[in-house]
Amino acid sequence: MAAATNLLTSVFILYLSFAFQLFPSGNSELQSSFYGESCPRAEEIIKEEVIKLYNEHGNTAVSWLRNLFHDCVVKSCDASLLLETVNGIKSEKDTTRSFGMRNFKYVATIKRALESHCPSTVSCADIVALSARDGIVMLGGPRVELKTGRRDSKQSYASDVESSIPNHNDSISAVLSRFGSMGLDTESTVALLGAHSVGRVHCVNLVGRLYPTVDPTLDPEYAGYLKARCPTPDPDPKSVLYSRNDRETPMILDNMYYKNVLEHKGLLSVDQQLASDPRTAPFVERMAGDNGYFHQQFARAVVVLSENNPLTGPEGEVRKDCRYVNSN
Repeated sequence: MAAATNLLTSVFILYLSFAFQLFPSGNSELQSSFYGESCPRAEEIIKEEVIKLYNEHGNTAVSWLRNLFHDCVVKSCDASLLLETVNGIKSEKDTTRSFGMRNFKYVATIKRALESHCPSTVSCADIVALSARDGIVMLGGPRVELKTGRRDSKQSYASDVESSIPNHNDSISAVLSRFGSMGLDTESTVALLGAHSVGRVHCVNLVGRLYPTVDPTLDPEYAGYLKARCPTPDPDPKSVLYSRNDRETPMILDNMYYKNVLEHKGLLSVDQQLASDPRTAPFVERMAGDNGYFHQQFARAVVVLSENNPLTGPEGEVRKDCRYVNSN
């Protein structure tokens, strides 16, 4: 009887050991150096590819940051953003709220580099997170320590994009509420919007502040500049007319965004509201005066964003091609 009991105990221990090897992070937690044993160079490979792509196509760094935002705000940080439209199931990339997003093809470049070293090991969701982390550094932002172990969604959530991603003309209350539901406090939300320091805004999202009359919260001289960039109230999306978020340091993630907002040069309505709402204005003023403080709070916000409801352990899958779910 004792021998049988010992045998059962040994079998159970072996089962637990096998289970932990399969799912080392547990069912609901991310961890540092998740790929330490399964793919030791995973994070270094992603960094190398991000640097290489940045040197060839500088705007990729902005794309990585925007990918993280769009992927994590909709349902989960699960790379559902990257799925193509298949069998009538619409891709999140094909929604109107994803207008202007680009460089998805270079995600495949990073994935191929990883697959050549560690096949079917590193998730596309972790590629989204870590490429954003390294892209932020390329943009002159802070180094953000992110945990890994995310797994990939087996489905797209295109129908949730509209209600999940804040609109450019939403009220600041709506924006604070949406980010608050993901665990971002007011200070972190103000910092996260500082991502508008880099990249550009298409005229289709600007003309509402310019026509038929100029938004009185816009600096008149700046409004004149924007009208020159967006000369018609009904721009053709295919013409890709746009204005840089920041004319002085357009590819540097810095606190110039907050300085512009205080001077009534915020591009989007939600940007300008930050300076006038009593809940957010003190943080805007402090970040405008202290770039180090902005970077500190931005890093904190990115960590919270990147850990929004991830799939881990036995959930989801690790896609071989980030554009499609694995075939059974």
